[in-house]
Amino acid sequence: MFRTLVILRYTFLEAVLQPIYSLLLTLGAVILLIFGLLPFFTLGEDTKMFKSVALDVILLLVLLATLFATSKSIYEEIEDRTMLTLMSKPVRRWEVMLGKYLGIIMAAALGVAILGVVVILGTILRIPTDYQLNANSLDDMVRKQIWSLELMHIAGLIPQLVLTWLQISVLAAVGVALSTRFSLVVNLPTVIILYLMGNMTRFIFPIASGPLADKPAVIQWCGRAVGLVLPYLSAFDLKDVTVLSTLKVRAFATDPQAIALGPIWAYVGLATLYAVAYCTFVLCAGMWSFQRRELGGGEG
Repeated sequence: MFRTLVILRYTFLEAVLQPIYSLLLTLGAVILLIFGLLPFFTLGEDTKMFKSVALDVILLLVLLATLFATSKSIYEEIEDRTMLTLMSKPVRRWEVMLGKYLGIIMAAALGVAILGVVVILGTILRIPTDYQLNANSLDDMVRKQIWSLELMHIAGLIPQLVLTWLQISVLAAVGVALSTRFSLVVNLPTVIILYLMGNMTRFIFPIASGPLADKPAVIQWCGRAVGLVLPYLSAFDLKDVTVLSTLKVRAFATDPQAIALGPIWAYVGLATLYAVAYCTFVLCAGMWSFQRRELGGGEG
């Protein structure tokens, strides 16, 4: 375990010190700040729209930074024979793969946290304007209303940021597995295509279910197989609840249509279990490939 932690630390530092990592995070922060100042003209729903767009920006930019890190972590080290030097030490291949994967997703967690703080600050700054409240008012009722709105929106953002990181972690597992054989040129478009397909798996399960009289058995079997192999990324999208709905926080606790935080975090726990299971499956496949890969560069 100690060797895995050492590799984790080295991979984390290598990932966050890459110029592309700082560039994408800086670009993301600038985009989020600009969006935080712009009106969305949604008739009272500007804050919700800002959060929804901001979460998509975080997912895209942190995912790109993560995929660059996955390619460099294994494939390039094999090609330049750095991996051969590492494996000459008393370390197992599974420890290398696990340590590198954990280091990469820790770097992704840092990126999500940094940009998440920017989104939270942008949300706080735009709430008075979006809800037509005076931020400098001395009226306690107005100040409590602003405070309740801020807490409600932040309470929804945090679990969705965790789900965003879990989604990136699942795709990072695929990237690490692919990096045992393929460079960034193949890795990046493959994971992006998998991301698109993973978001369409919500339409596969209705095809895979139902009685045989409605659908041929072959179609049902293929639907189940594809649904198991592809990541069900819709499991990490709870925006309809965390971003677009009212949550039971402070002044909204008595709202009959508000949603409690307990079920939301319970869902995050279930999504975490699914992410761990899928990442384990993908990393085992990557480990199988890594065990059969020559470490002297190339395939031979």
